[in-house]
Amino acid sequence: MPALEPVERTALLTAALRAAETRRDDRLYADPYAAGLVGEVGPELLAEIRAATFPPDRPRTLPSTPDYNAIRTRFFDDLLQAAAHEPGVSQIVLAPAGMDSRAYRLPWPGHIRYFEVDRPAVLDFKADRMRGVRPLVDHRTVAVDLTDPGWEDRLVAAGYDPTVPSTWLLEGLLYYIPEADGRHMLERVAGITAPGSRIAADIVNGAALTLPHMRGLLDVFAGWGCPWVFGTDEPEALFDGYGFDVRAVQPGEPGADFGRWPDPVPPRAERNVRRVFFVDGRRR
Repeated sequence: MPALEPVERTALLTAALRAAETRRDDRLYADPYAAGLVGEVGPELLAEIRAATFPPDRPRTLPSTPDYNAIRTRFFDDLLQAAAHEPGVSQIVLAPAGMDSRAYRLPWPGHIRYFEVDRPAVLDFKADRMRGVRPLVDHRTVAVDLTDPGWEDRLVAAGYDPTVPSTWLLEGLLYYIPEADGRHMLERVAGITAPGSRIAADIVNGAALTLPHMRGLLDVFAGWGCPWVFGTDEPEALFDGYGFDVRAVQPGEPGADFGRWPDPVPPRAERNVRRVFFVDGRRR
């Protein structure tokens, strides 16, 4: 089986975080498949993140990755489940899919087609780990690099209909790709989504890429070969440019807290502070 590239390996980190969350008594969700998806590398990646985030000899200054990931997963769980029950919505697209197991662990209405788009090595790895487990939805995989020309055609060939409403989740993607590529990604998604379609994503702000106290976390990802390279302080404007009307909330704000965010939430007007946004909106 092909080895995973650096950005692909972050999917193993996410699986390790979800496995750890599932073991908590106060868990925000249960992912019974995450422990089987971490691979050999996932626990090592998580240990490195924990060491950087929770140093034994000084107070924590970095955002809590375990709490952030738990909130993000639950936030998008709830969003996708609500979208699947909206009248007229019959398609959900995860791009990229990574080691996500929502197709297997969440209940879905019978009319939903559920597409997972990711590089062949990722989908092969996951298929091997999930062998014998049946998805709870009409589950279709599209093995393609999202930066390649023509991935839209591959998605359509798998049964996606760009003329009817869909819901797209771009989770754990935008901060890993250069701004030009991120904008092109949104342009391409807009090009194959019908009016009324939903889009969701997470993205950091510009200061999160440059503040000195973020270096401990940024250096870990850079050392893995997948630095954070794109952020925006105005996610609403970014998505608006491609025909999406969105709202952006920060972990810890109402609807994106779940009693787990451990840090103050800075007002949007405050400058030179790190932020993460959860974006949710619709195609005009």
